[in-house]
Amino acid sequence: MNLTAPFPRLGRGLVAILRGLRPDEALDVGRAVHDAGIEAIEVPLNSPDPFRSIEMLAKALPEALVGGGTVVRGEDVDRLHDAGGRLLVSPNIDAEVMGRAMVHKMVTMPGVFTPTDAFLALKLGASALKFFPASVLGTGGISAIRAVLPVETQVGVVGGVSEVDFDAYAKVGVQLFGLGSSLYKPSMTAAEVGARARAAVAGWDAIGKGG
Repeated sequence: MNLTAPFPRLGRGLVAILRGLRPDEALDVGRAVHDAGIEAIEVPLNSPDPFRSIEMLAKALPEALVGGGTVVRGEDVDRLHDAGGRLLVSPNIDAEVMGRAMVHKMVTMPGVFTPTDAFLALKLGASALKFFPASVLGTGGISAIRAVLPVETQVGVVGGVSEVDFDAYAKVGVQLFGLGSSLYKPSMTAAEVGARARAAVAGWDAIGKGG
């Protein structure tokens, strides 16, 4: 199977989803998240001037896995690459988006909800699967789908997920957690985001994943 790019080995399988992030706060918030121990940062493209924020974060935090989310158009994949983004997250599975991501050797996490979605995403070279919205599928639904996927498949969850859910999802084979509103909201300060990021890291470490 040809992957867009293998999902890198992170100290913790946590992805900060900074929806609504503005360029003027990007560096402070991004550094607060990264300093807390979260190594992957996603700026959804429906944020204000997202490519500028991604470019700033990619340059300031070269050791982090920085990229964009809510990527649904092929041309936006090219813009994401030009901004220095290496991670591409989408709410759906789209052949054009995945094809462009493969050209740029990006790490991809397309959104899936059914076995049909999941196998199509793998066929198109997904680095990892993003079960979304995870709160609707729940651990039972994800466990049932996970059972029929190739054993090496990287599985992540996004949507209504916080550190209180880590243990239950990890027990059904989830390795990656996308943290959105439980971590960041546009009205929050960098200090507040940092505190939530540290709580998430502590939750990860508490289930024996370590750092």
